[in-house]
Amino acid sequence: MKPRRRTGTCLALCGLLIWFLADAGEVRTAASAGLALCGRSVIPALFPFMAASTMLVSLGFGEWASPRLAGLMSLYRLPGPAGSALLLGLVGGYPIGARTAAELYKKGLLTTDEAERLLGFCNNSNPAFLLSILGGGVFGSPRVGVYLWLIHVLSALLTGFFFRGSGKTPGQQVLPRLAPCQSPSLSAALVEGIKSACGSMVYVCGFVLFFYVLATPLAKLGSPLGTGLVGTLELFSLTPLLAADRLGFVAASACTGWGGVSILCQTAAVLEGSGLRLRNCVLGKAVQGLLAAGLAAAVSFYVL
Repeated sequence: MKPRRRTGTCLALCGLLIWFLADAGEVRTAASAGLALCGRSVIPALFPFMAASTMLVSLGFGEWASPRLAGLMSLYRLPGPAGSALLLGLVGGYPIGARTAAELYKKGLLTTDEAERLLGFCNNSNPAFLLSILGGGVFGSPRVGVYLWLIHVLSALLTGFFFRGSGKTPGQQVLPRLAPCQSPSLSAALVEGIKSACGSMVYVCGFVLFFYVLATPLAKLGSPLGTGLVGTLELFSLTPLLAADRLGFVAASACTGWGGVSILCQTAAVLEGSGLRLRNCVLGKAVQGLLAAGLAAAVSFYVL
Protein backbone atom coordinates (compact mmCIF):
# COMPACT_ATOMS: atom_id res chain seq x y z
CA MET A 1 0.00 0.00 0.00
CA LYS A 2 1.31 3.44 -0.92
CA PRO A 3 2.26 5.70 2.04
CA ARG A 4 -0.40 8.33 1.21
CA ARG A 5 -3.12 5.71 0.90
CA ARG A 6 -1.95 4.01 4.10
CA THR A 7 -2.16 7.32 5.95
CA GLY A 8 -5.70 7.97 4.73
CA THR A 9 -6.78 4.44 5.62
CA CYS A 10 -5.30 4.69 9.12
CA LEU A 11 -7.02 8.05 9.72
CA ALA A 12 -10.36 6.62 8.58
CA LEU A 13 -9.95 3.61 10.88
CA CYS A 14 -9.02 5.90 13.78
CA GLY A 15 -12.21 7.89 13.15
CA LEU A 16 -14.17 4.62 13.09
CA LEU A 17 -12.63 3.55 16.39
CA ILE A 18 -13.49 6.91 17.98
CA TRP A 19 -17.10 6.49 16.84
CA PHE A 20 -17.20 2.97 18.34
CA LEU A 21 -15.88 4.31 21.66
CA ALA A 22 -18.10 7.39 21.74
CA ASP A 23 -21.27 5.45 20.93
CA ALA A 24 -20.39 2.14 22.56
CA GLY A 25 -23.93 1.40 23.74
CA GLU A 26 -25.45 1.82 20.29
CA VAL A 27 -22.64 -0.19 18.74
CA ARG A 28 -23.25 -3.05 21.19
CA THR A 29 -26.96 -2.99 20.40
CA ALA A 30 -26.28 -3.09 16.66
CA ALA A 31 -23.72 -5.87 17.10
CA SER A 32 -26.22 -7.91 19.13
CA ALA A 33 -28.81 -7.45 16.39
CA GLY A 34 -26.23 -8.51 13.80
CA LEU A 35 -25.40 -11.66 15.76
CA ALA A 36 -29.10 -12.48 16.04
CA LEU A 37 -29.41 -11.97 12.28
CA CYS A 38 -26.54 -14.40 11.66
CA GLY A 39 -28.11 -17.04 13.90
CA ARG A 40 -31.63 -16.51 12.59
CA SER A 41 -31.05 -16.07 8.85
CA VAL A 42 -27.47 -16.13 7.59
CA ILE A 43 -26.21 -19.43 9.02
CA PRO A 44 -29.41 -21.45 8.34
CA ALA A 45 -29.54 -20.08 4.79
CA LEU A 46 -25.88 -20.63 3.88
CA PHE A 47 -24.23 -23.34 5.99
CA PRO A 48 -26.05 -26.38 4.52
CA PHE A 49 -25.39 -25.13 0.98
CA MET A 50 -21.71 -24.45 1.70
CA ALA A 51 -21.18 -27.92 3.12
CA ALA A 52 -23.11 -29.62 0.31
CA SER A 53 -21.39 -27.63 -2.46
CA THR A 54 -17.92 -28.54 -1.16
CA MET A 55 -18.93 -32.20 -0.98
CA LEU A 56 -20.32 -32.10 -4.52
CA VAL A 57 -17.15 -30.61 -5.97
CA SER A 58 -14.98 -33.06 -4.00
CA LEU A 59 -17.00 -36.02 -5.28
CA GLY A 60 -16.71 -34.91 -8.90
CA PHE A 61 -19.84 -32.85 -9.53
CA GLY A 62 -17.88 -30.56 -11.84
CA GLU A 63 -16.87 -33.48 -14.06
CA TRP A 64 -20.39 -34.93 -13.94
CA ALA A 65 -21.98 -31.60 -14.86
CA SER A 66 -19.50 -30.87 -17.65
CA PRO A 67 -21.26 -32.61 -20.57
CA ARG A 68 -24.71 -31.63 -19.30
CA LEU A 69 -23.94 -27.92 -18.98
CA ALA A 70 -21.41 -27.66 -21.81
CA GLY A 71 -23.97 -26.18 -24.21
CA LEU A 72 -24.93 -23.36 -21.86
CA MET A 73 -21.36 -22.57 -20.81
CA SER A 74 -20.13 -22.56 -24.41
CA LEU A 75 -22.16 -19.36 -24.83
CA TYR A 76 -19.68 -17.78 -22.42
CA ARG A 77 -16.65 -19.57 -23.87
CA LEU A 78 -16.26 -21.54 -20.68
CA PRO A 79 -15.91 -25.31 -20.19
CA GLY A 80 -18.74 -27.47 -18.89
CA PRO A 81 -17.47 -27.78 -15.29
CA ALA A 82 -17.93 -24.01 -14.88
CA GLY A 83 -21.67 -24.63 -15.06
CA SER A 84 -21.59 -26.28 -11.64
CA ALA A 85 -20.39 -23.01 -10.05
CA LEU A 86 -23.14 -21.07 -11.84
CA LEU A 87 -25.80 -23.58 -10.82
CA LEU A 88 -24.71 -23.85 -7.19
CA GLY A 89 -24.34 -20.07 -6.99
CA LEU A 90 -27.92 -19.57 -8.14
CA VAL A 91 -29.26 -22.20 -5.72
CA GLY A 92 -27.03 -21.67 -2.70
CA GLY A 93 -26.52 -17.91 -2.67
CA TYR A 94 -23.59 -15.63 -1.86
CA PRO A 95 -20.69 -16.51 -1.76
CA ILE A 96 -21.13 -20.17 -2.79
CA GLY A 97 -20.77 -19.51 -6.53
CA ALA A 98 -17.39 -17.86 -6.02
CA ARG A 99 -16.34 -20.57 -3.58
CA THR A 100 -17.22 -23.31 -6.06
CA ALA A 101 -15.35 -21.51 -8.85
CA ALA A 102 -12.27 -21.41 -6.62
CA GLU A 103 -12.63 -25.13 -5.84
CA LEU A 104 -12.88 -25.97 -9.55
CA TYR A 105 -9.78 -23.88 -10.21
CA LYS A 106 -7.86 -25.64 -7.44
CA LYS A 107 -8.85 -29.01 -8.92
CA GLY A 108 -7.45 -27.94 -12.31
CA LEU A 109 -10.82 -27.93 -14.12
CA LEU A 110 -10.55 -24.20 -14.96
CA THR A 111 -7.67 -22.00 -16.03
CA THR A 112 -6.99 -18.74 -14.22
CA ASP A 113 -8.62 -16.72 -17.02
CA GLU A 114 -11.70 -18.96 -17.07
CA ALA A 115 -12.12 -18.92 -13.29
CA GLU A 116 -11.82 -15.14 -13.09
CA ARG A 117 -14.29 -14.60 -15.93
CA LEU A 118 -16.67 -17.04 -14.24
CA LEU A 119 -16.45 -15.00 -11.04
CA GLY A 120 -18.04 -12.12 -12.95
CA PHE A 121 -21.47 -13.77 -12.96
CA CYS A 122 -21.57 -17.00 -10.90
CA ASN A 123 -21.89 -15.37 -7.47
CA ASN A 124 -25.58 -14.75 -6.78
CA SER A 125 -28.24 -14.41 -4.12
CA ASN A 126 -30.00 -17.24 -2.35
CA PRO A 127 -33.52 -17.71 -3.82
CA ALA A 128 -34.87 -18.05 -0.27
CA PHE A 129 -33.81 -14.45 0.42
CA LEU A 130 -35.59 -13.20 -2.70
CA LEU A 131 -38.72 -15.31 -2.33
CA SER A 132 -39.20 -15.28 1.42
CA ILE A 133 -37.44 -12.29 2.98
CA LEU A 134 -38.04 -9.80 0.14
CA GLY A 135 -41.13 -11.21 -1.55
CA GLY A 136 -43.08 -12.43 1.47
CA GLY A 137 -41.58 -10.19 4.15
CA VAL A 138 -41.15 -6.81 2.46
CA PHE A 139 -43.78 -6.89 -0.29
CA GLY A 140 -46.20 -9.32 1.34
CA SER A 141 -46.40 -11.38 -1.84
CA PRO A 142 -44.45 -14.51 -2.86
CA ARG A 143 -45.37 -13.59 -6.45
CA VAL A 144 -43.23 -10.44 -6.19
CA GLY A 145 -40.42 -12.60 -4.84
CA VAL A 146 -40.66 -14.89 -7.85
CA TYR A 147 -40.27 -11.91 -10.18
CA LEU A 148 -37.29 -10.65 -8.18
CA TRP A 149 -35.70 -14.10 -8.48
CA LEU A 150 -36.36 -14.35 -12.23
CA ILE A 151 -34.88 -10.88 -12.76
CA HIS A 152 -31.87 -11.83 -10.65
CA VAL A 153 -31.21 -15.00 -12.65
CA LEU A 154 -31.68 -13.26 -16.01
CA SER A 155 -29.43 -10.35 -15.04
CA ALA A 156 -26.72 -12.82 -13.94
CA LEU A 157 -26.90 -14.71 -17.24
CA LEU A 158 -26.78 -11.46 -19.21
CA THR A 159 -23.84 -10.22 -17.16
CA GLY A 160 -21.87 -13.28 -18.25
CA PHE A 161 -21.73 -11.97 -21.81
CA PHE A 162 -19.71 -8.95 -20.62
CA PHE A 163 -16.91 -11.38 -19.73
CA ARG A 164 -17.14 -13.53 -22.83
CA GLY A 165 -14.98 -11.52 -25.20
CA SER A 166 -11.64 -12.37 -23.62
CA GLY A 167 -12.29 -16.10 -23.69
CA LYS A 168 -10.63 -18.57 -25.98
CA THR A 169 -12.56 -20.28 -28.72
CA PRO A 170 -14.10 -23.63 -27.73
CA GLY A 171 -11.41 -25.59 -29.54
CA GLN A 172 -8.56 -23.99 -27.59
CA GLN A 173 -8.36 -25.90 -24.35
CA VAL A 174 -5.44 -25.42 -22.06
CA LEU A 175 -6.41 -27.99 -19.44
CA PRO A 176 -7.58 -31.58 -19.78
CA ARG A 177 -11.28 -31.13 -19.08
CA LEU A 178 -12.38 -34.59 -18.12
CA ALA A 179 -9.40 -36.25 -16.54
CA PRO A 180 -10.31 -39.27 -14.44
CA CYS A 181 -11.89 -37.98 -11.24
CA GLN A 182 -9.88 -38.96 -8.16
CA SER A 183 -12.75 -38.37 -5.74
CA PRO A 184 -12.44 -39.12 -2.03
CA SER A 185 -14.77 -41.41 -0.13
CA LEU A 186 -18.14 -40.08 0.97
CA SER A 187 -17.00 -39.93 4.60
CA ALA A 188 -13.86 -37.96 3.67
CA ALA A 189 -15.91 -35.59 1.50
CA LEU A 190 -18.39 -35.11 4.36
CA VAL A 191 -15.64 -34.24 6.84
CA GLU A 192 -14.02 -31.83 4.36
CA GLY A 193 -17.37 -30.23 3.51
CA ILE A 194 -18.35 -29.60 7.14
CA LYS A 195 -14.86 -28.41 8.09
CA SER A 196 -14.62 -26.04 5.14
CA ALA A 197 -18.16 -24.71 5.60
CA CYS A 198 -17.52 -23.98 9.29
CA GLY A 199 -14.43 -21.96 8.43
CA SER A 200 -16.24 -20.04 5.71
CA MET A 201 -19.19 -19.26 7.97
CA VAL A 202 -16.85 -17.59 10.47
CA TYR A 203 -15.68 -15.23 7.71
CA VAL A 204 -19.19 -14.63 6.37
CA CYS A 205 -20.79 -13.90 9.76
CA GLY A 206 -17.86 -11.69 10.72
CA PHE A 207 -18.37 -9.49 7.66
CA VAL A 208 -22.16 -9.44 8.08
CA LEU A 209 -21.76 -8.35 11.71
CA PHE A 210 -19.19 -5.64 10.96
CA PHE A 211 -21.10 -4.10 8.06
CA TYR A 212 -24.40 -4.38 9.93
CA VAL A 213 -22.91 -2.13 12.61
CA LEU A 214 -21.58 0.29 9.98
CA ALA A 215 -24.98 0.44 8.27
CA THR A 216 -26.90 1.25 11.47
CA PRO A 217 -26.35 5.06 11.45
CA LEU A 218 -27.06 5.16 7.70
CA ALA A 219 -30.36 3.38 8.24
CA LYS A 220 -31.42 6.14 10.64
CA LEU A 221 -31.17 8.78 7.91
CA GLY A 222 -34.62 7.74 6.77
CA SER A 223 -34.28 8.99 3.21
CA PRO A 224 -33.70 7.44 -0.23
CA LEU A 225 -30.04 8.41 0.18
CA GLY A 226 -29.79 6.48 3.43
CA THR A 227 -31.53 3.47 1.91
CA GLY A 228 -29.18 3.53 -1.07
CA LEU A 229 -26.09 3.77 1.14
CA VAL A 230 -27.25 0.87 3.29
CA GLY A 231 -27.96 -1.22 0.17
CA THR A 232 -24.48 -0.45 -1.10
CA LEU A 233 -22.95 -1.74 2.12
CA GLU A 234 -25.01 -4.65 3.45
CA LEU A 235 -28.00 -6.46 2.00
CA PHE A 236 -29.73 -7.80 5.12
CA SER A 237 -29.76 -4.34 6.74
CA LEU A 238 -31.63 -3.00 3.72
CA THR A 239 -34.81 -5.05 4.10
CA PRO A 240 -36.45 -3.00 6.92
CA LEU A 241 -35.94 0.20 4.90
CA LEU A 242 -37.64 -0.89 1.68
CA ALA A 243 -41.12 0.37 0.86
CA ALA A 244 -43.58 -2.02 -0.75
CA ASP A 245 -43.93 0.09 -3.89
CA ARG A 246 -42.38 0.32 -7.37
CA LEU A 247 -39.36 2.28 -6.17
CA GLY A 248 -38.78 -0.29 -3.43
CA PHE A 249 -39.09 -3.09 -6.00
CA VAL A 250 -36.44 -1.53 -8.24
CA ALA A 251 -34.18 -0.80 -5.26
CA ALA A 252 -34.52 -4.37 -3.98
CA SER A 253 -33.66 -5.79 -7.39
CA ALA A 254 -30.69 -3.47 -7.92
CA CYS A 255 -29.20 -4.00 -4.45
CA THR A 256 -29.65 -7.77 -4.63
CA GLY A 257 -27.85 -7.81 -7.95
CA TRP A 258 -25.03 -5.70 -6.52
CA GLY A 259 -24.88 -7.68 -3.28
CA GLY A 260 -23.10 -5.05 -1.24
CA VAL A 261 -19.59 -4.36 -0.01
CA SER A 262 -20.14 -6.99 2.69
CA ILE A 263 -20.73 -9.66 0.02
CA LEU A 264 -17.60 -8.61 -1.86
CA CYS A 265 -15.59 -8.94 1.36
CA GLN A 266 -17.11 -12.37 1.97
CA THR A 267 -16.15 -13.33 -1.56
CA ALA A 268 -12.61 -12.09 -1.03
CA ALA A 269 -12.44 -14.24 2.10
CA VAL A 270 -13.48 -17.46 0.33
CA LEU A 271 -11.06 -16.69 -2.53
CA GLU A 272 -8.16 -16.19 -0.15
CA GLY A 273 -5.28 -18.48 -1.01
CA SER A 274 -6.70 -19.46 -4.40
CA GLY A 275 -4.68 -16.89 -6.36
CA LEU A 276 -7.82 -15.60 -8.11
CA ARG A 277 -8.41 -11.85 -8.32
CA LEU A 278 -11.59 -10.16 -7.11
CA ARG A 279 -11.65 -7.56 -9.90
CA ASN A 280 -14.11 -9.31 -12.23
CA CYS A 281 -16.40 -10.12 -9.35
CA VAL A 282 -16.66 -6.44 -8.39
CA LEU A 283 -17.23 -5.39 -11.98
CA GLY A 284 -19.73 -8.17 -12.56
CA LYS A 285 -21.81 -7.27 -9.52
CA ALA A 286 -21.89 -3.61 -10.60
CA VAL A 287 -23.07 -4.59 -14.09
CA GLN A 288 -25.62 -7.04 -12.69
CA GLY A 289 -27.00 -4.43 -10.31
CA LEU A 290 -27.58 -2.00 -13.20
CA LEU A 291 -29.17 -4.70 -15.37
CA ALA A 292 -31.40 -5.85 -12.51
CA ALA A 293 -32.54 -2.29 -11.87
CA GLY A 294 -33.40 -1.79 -15.53
CA LEU A 295 -35.30 -5.08 -15.78
CA ALA A 296 -37.19 -4.36 -12.55
CA ALA A 297 -38.16 -0.90 -13.74
CA ALA A 298 -39.44 -2.38 -17.00
CA VAL A 299 -41.80 -4.85 -15.29
CA SER A 300 -42.63 -2.94 -12.10
CA PHE A 301 -45.92 -1.58 -13.46
CA TYR A 302 -47.05 -5.13 -14.17
CA VAL A 303 -45.77 -6.70 -10.95
CA LEU A 304 -47.09 -4.05 -8.52
